[in-house]
Amino acid sequence: MREFLVEITTTVPEGTGQDEVDRRRAAEAVRAGELAATGNLARLWRPVGELRSIGLWRAADEEELHEKVLGTLPLRPWMSLHVTPLEPHPNDPHGPKV
Repeated sequence: MREFLVEITTTVPEGTGQDEVDRRRAAEAVRAGELAATGNLARLWRPVGELRSIGLWRAADEEELHEKVLGTLPLRPWMSLHVTPLEPHPNDPHGPKV
C-alpha cells in the first residue's frame, strides 16, 4: 500500500442541527476504527489549537484513497482535503537498511 499525508478541515454547514452533527461524529469514530483495523488509517493528529486533523493514510493508489477510504467517512461531505502522496526517503531512520 502507498502512504498519503492527508490534511482534513471539517466545516459543519450552517443550519445543521446538533443531533445530526453528533450522529455523524459518532459514526466517524466508528469508521475511523474500522479503517485503522484494515491498515488504511495509520496515524491521526490534531495540531494544537486548531480544528483540523493531519493523518497518515494508506491505500493502493490515490483513486482508492478517495473512493474507498476517505469517501466512506460519514463527515466526508463536510470535509476539505489536501492529499500529499508520500514515498520513502533514503535517510528515513525507520526505512529499509541498504
